[in-house]
Amino acid sequence: MLDLTFEAPKPKVISGAKSDWELVIGLEVHAQVASNAKLFSGASTTFGAEPNSNVAFVDAAMPGMLPVINEFCVAQAVKTGLGLKAAINLRSAFDRKNYFYPDLPQGYQISQLYHPIVGEGEVIVDMGPGVARRVRIERIHMEQDAGKSIHDLDPTMSFVDLNRTGVALMEIVSRPDIRGPEEAAAYVAKLRQIMRYLGTCDGNMQNGNLRADVNVSICRPGDYERFQATGDFTILGTRCEIKNMNSMRFIQAAIEYEARRQIAIVEDGGKVTQETRLYDPDKGETRSMRSKEEAHDYRYFPCPDLLPLEIEQAWVDDIATSMPELPDAKKARFVGDYGMTEYDANVLTAEVENATFFEEVARGRDGKQAANWVINELFGRLNKEGLSVETTPVSAAQLGGVLDLIAKGEISGKMAKDLFEILWTEGGDPAEIAAKHGMKQVTDTGAIEKALDDLIAANPEQVEKAKVNAKLAGWFTGQVLKSTGGKANPAVVNQMVAKKLGL
Repeated sequence: MLDLTFEAPKPKVISGAKSDWELVIGLEVHAQVASNAKLFSGASTTFGAEPNSNVAFVDAAMPGMLPVINEFCVAQAVKTGLGLKAAINLRSAFDRKNYFYPDLPQGYQISQLYHPIVGEGEVIVDMGPGVARRVRIERIHMEQDAGKSIHDLDPTMSFVDLNRTGVALMEIVSRPDIRGPEEAAAYVAKLRQIMRYLGTCDGNMQNGNLRADVNVSICRPGDYERFQATGDFTILGTRCEIKNMNSMRFIQAAIEYEARRQIAIVEDGGKVTQETRLYDPDKGETRSMRSKEEAHDYRYFPCPDLLPLEIEQAWVDDIATSMPELPDAKKARFVGDYGMTEYDANVLTAEVENATFFEEVARGRDGKQAANWVINELFGRLNKEGLSVETTPVSAAQLGGVLDLIAKGEISGKMAKDLFEILWTEGGDPAEIAAKHGMKQVTDTGAIEKALDDLIAANPEQVEKAKVNAKLAGWFTGQVLKSTGGKANPAVVNQMVAKKLGL
């Protein structure tokens, strides 16, 4: 395991016109379950389908149609809970959350308020080399998503697309443990990373498959510690919720703006109104959407169409045994097994596809060298070209072939970079390309020795200088490499130079 220091959350301190203030942040992250079918119907969840084409009778709330729970979605929620070291509730239940919304045909949402499927857990958030913070998870409950209202296709009408209606969501609710915008973004990023490793959510924020409701309030220095000691929420300021954030950058900007808005209100003698707000990225500000509803506003009651969900511990245990290696464990293994830095391990494990690619390259090879090539050469080029490891022109096998040629001493580091460029643009087998382009190093000591002897005989003054100052012996190495077109093995040349000059 990595040697981590767990720090108490450091509050973001914002100076108002009259005093300093601190932030208190809690998040409700909505993660779309990675499943081919919806939570209560067999309709497809394929993104980008024609509007209203992925709709079953249940989703459209046709009379007499009853929901049937998707077992795979339940398993995905359990797996997510296990990945967050959370308690799995063997008995949970669904409730109806009643409200009218144009893209929710039933007029209610099937959710879990009183008895969620997952209880308390935690997320370890990386805040720098060797430093982490622990954010507590209060619960994860399952619910169905609503559809999508479209307002920009006609000046007088709105349209409704029900394709998302009924798609399974996991709502991951944190405790108010987060104390600043950067920590909030890091928390969402870590959640996304864990779920992508688990395969329970693809984390695609652009498509709305992962989005966050951010609850922000302000308090005076010292108030948060009093809240932690007493559990009295009245100590904290009134919170406002910023809905449907789907960008790490926007999450940070929205929190910063909202905090300053609340500070200005309080310092002016006003009171912050508890409400739901939206963030406008074009204007960089939040604006009121509606007053914040409480649970009683939704008139929750047990869903009469679904029995309580009872699962067996043996089933949970089976899911636990199939869990993949998670990012923190993988990062620790990379540091321990390959001798790389924590920074390099962070880069390589940031995305599960990147980690898999690296391990294919490193298998049976020098891990540190593989990490350097994957991070600096491959990732650098991918970023420049706007590509990813899924679309890389150079496969793990090809890059591994380049490292094999280096390890055998057949090509130099410079030749390897030239070879990489050819692989990127033309593809092919590294060994065949190296032979075809005459890239292989000269390892014939006889040829190298003759070139060095000729050089020593022609430069007696340089020989004397090198004997006085060994650093000047590099001149001979450079000249031999130059005379062989860079194909002589530098290690062999260095050894021979040292021997010939008696260094």
